[in-house]
Amino acid sequence: MCRSCATTATPNDLPADATGPFPGLSRRGLLTGLGLAALTVNLSAGTSTAAAAEAVTATAAATAANGAWACPALGRFPAGGHYGAPRGGASHAGQDISNSTGTAVYAAAAGTVVRRSRGGGLPGRTGNALVIAHGGGQYTYYGHLSAYRVGLNATVRAGQRIADMGATGNVTGPHLHFETHAGSLGATVNPVSFLAARGVDLAGGWSRIDPGAKGATVVVIQHLMNQRGYGLAVDGAYGSVSVDAVKRFQRSKGLAADGQVGPATWPKLVYTLRQGGNGSHVRALQTALNKRGAGLAVDGGFGSVTTSAVRAYQSVNRLVVDGEAGPVTWRALTG
Repeated sequence: MCRSCATTATPNDLPADATGPFPGLSRRGLLTGLGLAALTVNLSAGTSTAAAAEAVTATAAATAANGAWACPALGRFPAGGHYGAPRGGASHAGQDISNSTGTAVYAAAAGTVVRRSRGGGLPGRTGNALVIAHGGGQYTYYGHLSAYRVGLNATVRAGQRIADMGATGNVTGPHLHFETHAGSLGATVNPVSFLAARGVDLAGGWSRIDPGAKGATVVVIQHLMNQRGYGLAVDGAYGSVSVDAVKRFQRSKGLAADGQVGPATWPKLVYTLRQGGNGSHVRALQTALNKRGAGLAVDGGFGSVTTSAVRAYQSVNRLVVDGEAGPVTWRALTG
């Protein structure tokens, strides 16, 4: 856990609402996480404040989980390592994720590495750090690294390995200190709610992918659906045809047919795969591994090369290294 990594600024979030439509997210955290902090609602005659708030929440739910973000590391949340925890006369600026030194650290979203130095050039931070700029005033910070895997000014993809977890700086043990900044570098927000608003569970749970999403994770979904006979175009765009197919699949499994591929749908959709398998589900696995840098040919054949890639991914993320893609490995890959 970090001994320092504090900010003297007031945390840019309100207490989490455990009863709202997004448990654990504050209303301000949700809106800030969506880039909607400046959104105004026209309260015309006959439109209540409550109805307007519901409209904002509905908009958030429909657009947030767009597949552009990824979980930066696997591990556990240590006691006292949460955002806003007291650090002397200041507050903890991020969320700690504990695991062993050398655990892979990934870019949470596409962007450019703008800081690569001790403390990332930010006050109160210690140890080796990276800062990635994602555009629109959004930044992510990765601290206490044992090794860098990208250079300053590098352009990175969501899910690309950028560093190794470590214990550099003022810490009690190896972990990733992860921060999210919205509006400007230095304006921290709660990383857990920030990523949850984007469909990512920082604690390592299944992702949430909404209609309208694009990218590699959508390709994974389309391949998995095709293995089940849905005949989708694999174009990486989660449009109306793919959404309708997912809704039909959800109904067939007795799930809520909302079109969101989330914690209820993923476990029904994925397959447990091992060497010798062949088909679109293997293409889905190869695509998910490539998002994490495996560089595989997406040929649908689970041969020795794919087995080695699965084992390598499991090893650097401290999973059971058996070369089998079961639910735990799938959850990590698609998170």
